[in-house]
Amino acid sequence: MPRPPLDGLIDDLYYLEGVSPYARLTLPASPAAFLIVNLGAPFRIRAGTDVATAEYADGCVVTTPTRALEFGYPLRTRSVGAHFKPWGLAPFLPMPASELCDRPVTVEQAWGRPAVAELRDRLATAPGPDEMLTLLEEELRRRLCETAGLGLVRHTSSVIAATSGAAAIGDLSVAAGVSSTHLAQRFKELIGVTPKRLARTYRFTATVFSINPAEPVDWGDLASSAGYFDQAHFGHEFRAFTGLTPTRYVDVRRRFLREHPGHALDGWPLPAD
Repeated sequence: MPRPPLDGLIDDLYYLEGVSPYARLTLPASPAAFLIVNLGAPFRIRAGTDVATAEYADGCVVTTPTRALEFGYPLRTRSVGAHFKPWGLAPFLPMPASELCDRPVTVEQAWGRPAVAELRDRLATAPGPDEMLTLLEEELRRRLCETAGLGLVRHTSSVIAATSGAAAIGDLSVAAGVSSTHLAQRFKELIGVTPKRLARTYRFTATVFSINPAEPVDWGDLASSAGYFDQAHFGHEFRAFTGLTPTRYVDVRRRFLREHPGHALDGWPLPAD
């Protein structure tokens, strides 16, 4: 966990090394942004079925996605990174988050080649993971910038998160003393999506995390309790966010549980095959 003030923007810093249990992993659309500084062989990302797969050697920057991202990993992977709160990446970006929506960029494109090359070299030669995470935290503290509208977006997003997406967006703009248009513009600038879209993502994520794949699932009851209009609405939302039907998702989860019991990757993201 990073120290203040980064703790209000970032959920965690992490170090990842080893062999992935699957060559391809699907990250469903989720209320989060992230940064990966790659220290191993390049990895690949496909942002939707209508987008070509791109290779990332130095790492990537991803704002809150609206569709599933498919990651292709080398045999062994090594990286350090940060999981941001939806609004947390904005103070570290040189461009509006809306320009990166569903369009991951390399760290070099965001921060410049010389700075990223120096950072990767320092990380790669650090004595161990603890020192690497400290280096990344220091880099993020150094890059932290004042961001117009961040307080508004952070507060409103926190209310959306606390209600798992059930908050009425119109009421939030009234409570904040701004128009719904202004709120939507600020959200797109700093998060990349509108408040309504973020709320949909929080609701979907909370619903998926409530599923226990080891037990039978009553999809109608699940959809109703999560506030979806009906089971068909939930199924459409599920496919839009994951690329899978609800039943296919559970089948994949159950297979993963059988083949990798207790694995840290169980649940999120998903094995792509």
